[in-house]
Amino acid sequence: VREAVVSTQSTGFRVQAPPEETSQKKDDHSYTFDLAVVGGGSGGLACAKEAAKLGAKVCVFDFVHPSPYKTTWGLGGTCLNVGCIPKKLMHTASIYGELMEDAASFGWDDAAKNDHSWSSMVGSVQGHIKKQNWSLRIDLQEKDVTYYNEYAAFVDSHTLKGVNKRGKEREVTANKIVLAMGGRPNYPDIPGASEYAITSDDIFSLKYNPGKTLCVGASYISLECAGFLHGLGIDTTVMVRSILLRGFDEDCAQKIGEYMEAIGVKFLRPATPTKIECVKEAADGNPPELKVTFLQDGVEKSETYNTVLFAIGRTPLTSKVNPDSIGLKYESNGKVPVNEAEQTNVENVYALGDIIKAPELTPLAIQSGRLLARRLFGESKLLTDYQNVPTTVFTPIEYGCCGLSEEAAIAKYGAENIEVYHTKHTPTEQVVREPSERDGFNYAKMVCVKSENEKVVGLHYLGPHAGEVIGGFALGLTMGATKSDFDRLVGIHPTSSEVFTTLKITKSSGESIEDEDC
Repeated sequence: VREAVVSTQSTGFRVQAPPEETSQKKDDHSYTFDLAVVGGGSGGLACAKEAAKLGAKVCVFDFVHPSPYKTTWGLGGTCLNVGCIPKKLMHTASIYGELMEDAASFGWDDAAKNDHSWSSMVGSVQGHIKKQNWSLRIDLQEKDVTYYNEYAAFVDSHTLKGVNKRGKEREVTANKIVLAMGGRPNYPDIPGASEYAITSDDIFSLKYNPGKTLCVGASYISLECAGFLHGLGIDTTVMVRSILLRGFDEDCAQKIGEYMEAIGVKFLRPATPTKIECVKEAADGNPPELKVTFLQDGVEKSETYNTVLFAIGRTPLTSKVNPDSIGLKYESNGKVPVNEAEQTNVENVYALGDIIKAPELTPLAIQSGRLLARRLFGESKLLTDYQNVPTTVFTPIEYGCCGLSEEAAIAKYGAENIEVYHTKHTPTEQVVREPSERDGFNYAKMVCVKSENEKVVGLHYLGPHAGEVIGGFALGLTMGATKSDFDRLVGIHPTSSEVFTTLKITKSSGESIEDEDC
């Protein structure tokens, strides 16, 4: 966080836009609310509740249009309903299967004999989500935040029209409006895609075992879904047009792909789908049969799957709120340009979360929502720091990172100014299991700037508990830690996180990075 200095310069992930006076009402008017928030996801709810805590009169509009597969959900946004939470729970389910496979080496002879029940898992996951949906509604009520289960769009810069599922309309006015609608998954423009395929909007509540599944896309969502499906014993293929995990560290992305192939996830690359046809409808709790036609290296091929899941990107819901009616600027991809204070080009309208050009991460949206509310209705001037935000990709081998990839660091500082320390490592909990195709992939990398006393600008970790490992070290990056600071740190033994306190091999040296015994 920093002191607020609103400028017209580009800052990190942000795109600056100087405010323009487009309000049709002035601040001396009487409004229904001090603040109206459009979107009931993590960032929007955090902003609404913080504003109410500071004495503002607040409302939240939230409405979910069903997916093409007719899936819908309650309050809480993508993360709770169709994102981080169910993804992590299903990833955990797959990890339990892996642990049971290893358990025999620890004396649990019959641990791996149980079959997995898709319906039981989905029931447990959805039961938790529905409890949280209800808790969020109660929380809004207790904090005196008015909740409208309605789809909102602009009438003018201070007026919103909400429409509920029955088509009933209402208009409310607000002095300040925060846009936090998030986005929805994309479908390709090919025959049969929206008719027969699903997305991450649908997989976590699917009523039947998906059966033989094709995950289309090289995104983290595609690889995470493919990973937990494979871990649950499902025949899984990933169709990739080009590289995996674009924008992440290339070494780590490549190792993730190699690991997934080693454990049995199939890859079609480079390949793109051209048509999906239904061979047999879903019936009696069984999935359908779908024929997928695709191009691979210019050759047309086809294969039959039970489920096709697209994870080829997401589009912000900006166009759905009638932005043109107030002159709100937004890019062709739906992203809304904002300044350092999350302010759009319309003076009283702000935007945060997945609809702005910033990392699409729940904790970041929550922080920016709270800090925005404190600036609008409190005495704070603190801004959200969009740099050095840690994240984890929950692929079968987990990937945690913070700061710059090696490629981004080279682009920013120059190759001659970058030193990379790296090593392989073997977590203690894996040393007595039977040798398998999963061995040899755990990896740690530290990216440093030579001219700044080897300041650490990137940390990357492949292995178990990646989020727990990287989450703590992120504080070091935000405070400008150097390689010598990490060297002085005494790690906890025997844990995976201590690998960052003992790194000594540089990539430039060409020395072996095979890990050593304790």
